[in-house]
Amino acid sequence: MDRFLLPPQETALLMIDFQEKLAAVMKYREEVVRNGRLLIEAAGLLGIPVWLTEQYPQGLGSTLPEIRGLLPEVQPLVKTHFDCCREPGFLERITRDGRKRFILTGMEAHVCVLLTASGLLRQGFKVQVVRDAVCSRKKTDYQTALEWLREAGAVITTTETVIFQFLERSGTEAFKTLSPKIR
Repeated sequence: MDRFLLPPQETALLMIDFQEKLAAVMKYREEVVRNGRLLIEAAGLLGIPVWLTEQYPQGLGSTLPEIRGLLPEVQPLVKTHFDCCREPGFLERITRDGRKRFILTGMEAHVCVLLTASGLLRQGFKVQVVRDAVCSRKKTDYQTALEWLREAGAVITTTETVIFQFLERSGTEAFKTLSPKIR
């Protein structure tokens, strides 16, 4: 049951490869970007750190402006490995403050999201993948990735579930800010 919990003080949000050239060919791009933005806003209101990655930006472009604009102070982690955990310094950087749980979003579900989730799970971290905030070009790749991730031990969740886990209760300022945006 422990892997289903998201205590804000132990959790970080990892935004994987929300890049211009990848996004241009993704199915459900609008929904994934919208949900990514909602998760960034929720994380910001609750003091949850957010990390951005960029896979070979010389070829795939920079992080989408609508994501980057919400995180002007966050320096993207530039990588060439599909599994972020294999990139030198990645794990040290994202766990510097003791985070043990990661929420993953991004592109593509069956490549960098899947392989990074696998890497984090192998390292002993708790991982949740937000099904409506990840995408692939092909439906079968997307579905296979989610099945594979569930079998590997990741929790498959949704944007709204993550946000309500973060909020924990109604009546707070964060609830009042986020509630109208997820209806």
